[in-house]
Amino acid sequence: VSTQSTWDFCAMIASLARQGKHFRVLQRGMSIISKEAPPAAKETDISSKYTIYDHTYDAVVVGAGGAGLRTAFGLAEAGFKTACISKLFPTRSHTVAAQGGINAALGNMHQDDWRWHFYDTVKGSDWLGDQDAIHYMCKEAPAAVLELESYGMPFSRSKDGKIYQRAFGGGSKNFGKGGQAYRCAAVADRTGHSMLHTLFGRALAYDCVFFIEYFALDLIMENGVCRGVICLNMADGSIHRFAANQTMIATGGYGRTFFSCTSAHTCTGDGNAMVSRAGLPMEDPEFVQFHPTGIYGAGCLMTEGCRGEGGVLRNSNGERFMERYAPTAKDLASRDVVSRAITIEIMQGRGCGPRKDYMNLHINHLPAATIHEKLPGIAETAMIFAGVDPTKDPIPVLPTVHYNMGGIPTNWKTEVLTQDENGKDKIVPGLLSAGESACASAHGANRLGANSLLDIVTFGRKAALLTQEQYKPGVGIKPLAKDAGFESIKKVERLRTSNGPLSTAHIRLNMQKTMQSYAAVFRKEDILAKGCVELDKVMKTWKDIGITDRGKVWNTDLIEALELENLLLNAKQTINCALLRRESRGAHARDDYPDRDDKNWRKHTLSWLPTVETEKVKVLYLSLIHISEPTRPERISYAVFCLKKKKKKKK
Repeated sequence: VSTQSTWDFCAMIASLARQGKHFRVLQRGMSIISKEAPPAAKETDISSKYTIYDHTYDAVVVGAGGAGLRTAFGLAEAGFKTACISKLFPTRSHTVAAQGGINAALGNMHQDDWRWHFYDTVKGSDWLGDQDAIHYMCKEAPAAVLELESYGMPFSRSKDGKIYQRAFGGGSKNFGKGGQAYRCAAVADRTGHSMLHTLFGRALAYDCVFFIEYFALDLIMENGVCRGVICLNMADGSIHRFAANQTMIATGGYGRTFFSCTSAHTCTGDGNAMVSRAGLPMEDPEFVQFHPTGIYGAGCLMTEGCRGEGGVLRNSNGERFMERYAPTAKDLASRDVVSRAITIEIMQGRGCGPRKDYMNLHINHLPAATIHEKLPGIAETAMIFAGVDPTKDPIPVLPTVHYNMGGIPTNWKTEVLTQDENGKDKIVPGLLSAGESACASAHGANRLGANSLLDIVTFGRKAALLTQEQYKPGVGIKPLAKDAGFESIKKVERLRTSNGPLSTAHIRLNMQKTMQSYAAVFRKEDILAKGCVELDKVMKTWKDIGITDRGKVWNTDLIEALELENLLLNAKQTINCALLRRESRGAHARDDYPDRDDKNWRKHTLSWLPTVETEKVKVLYLSLIHISEPTRPERISYAVFCLKKKKKKKK
């Protein structure tokens, strides 16, 4: 058989296969993954320096972590033409780093009730959480976990074959009166890793187009309506404009504003900054959670699951000091309490090590088999980053930045909110957000451990359901204006050709050290005020940035500069709002205002900062949502009644 005949035969088989009803093929090329080649993009002649393409989709999801993937495949499953844009390969999103588990009142280890979970979350938020969002998240939790199990997520199992649930900080039974709850469903200590791979695998089963290694630059807004997003293809430097009826922001947090954090280097608050540049507010940016057990010197996370499995914290005297700070919950108190306790112990001279500047986390009293079965990732991480064998020696730990409770303001339906001229909530049409980038506010002033994975799947699913209610596939997508996104293109060119004396790394390090020094676990008026001044000095150096790489192909110098702009916008809002909040609540602890002030400060912060050059952060305040919408008030009211009853007894 001739070579030509063989080629013709193969071409014929391929042609027949493409015509088959059930044919599926995975195509990879130029940072795009698709079931089939994406529709031909229309090239426009906006600039001679950049190739610019226009795309049209029913919905665009920015971010491919847990929230983004759950939204993306939920939309594709319903027939919506969906694009998922990510600056990383999806399984490298930061959801992969979540260790401990996902909370849900499944009742596999003991009797449980979602209302008890609701109570714990409201209490854990230090009474700042919006109760309609908390209600929805906790009530939907069991169904969300069982849905993940049906997708193939390999949860650890109890002896009787049910999903294993471990104890986690802040969890209780019977509205705080029944002792420690075992509510955290886990996949050993790699729950986020397992969830992300499960969701990505599920997404590949639907006609969702992935634009991988595309950097989202800005939202495209027209008369207060979000019309889509403009992106930079990191592989070739081309510009892509996406028009869509619905744009979903799921870009994660901005932990990298601080020097020591558990966040990946990619957690730069891109979505938050895009929203800020669009003239929309951030909510509660001052609430930054410090995880009590980051590895000393490295910041790598030692999951709360270590203490959930029986691990304990000890000071240099070998004392279980948490018994003094939280006599009932002890080592499983909420994260803000444990972080402050560790900091106080160190400040009072009871720290461990030659410099007395860390605490010891002991899991070495647990059976080695338990550690290798339930905490294999912890054992590996401790060996690599702390140089200790946790089956034999304690792990040196220190509080480190872990989670941003604040973010893009949304209602419980994931719709992004701003304020009208009368100071009332106003929905931003065409724009949704979920996950750590959003602030529903399901976590209030402090997030409970294992509620973050729950947040991303419940609200990611809700975003997909809401879009199905509001739009129909292929209907009503308007073309973008010819000059849409031009300012973003100008910014890219300005940065790419910048020749200032300061590198991106230099400015970024100054910002991170300023935030670490002046907005840490304990805060004080004079220190915060000085921090605001110092950060303003850093902000002013932005104009002196210089990029050495002038190319367009994989210009990581340019990408890091764009990320730095995003970090600066988030950092300034965080420290300025922290200065203005004169109370201690949740993760925001003030030495000079040690008490919670419900009369004056039980309210949300809204902040505006459209550009790095803007001198002052505009700050307004927003009242809490105490009761859910009329269809469900009785359940919320009952939980609130229990809280009030408990307070009266104390009095």
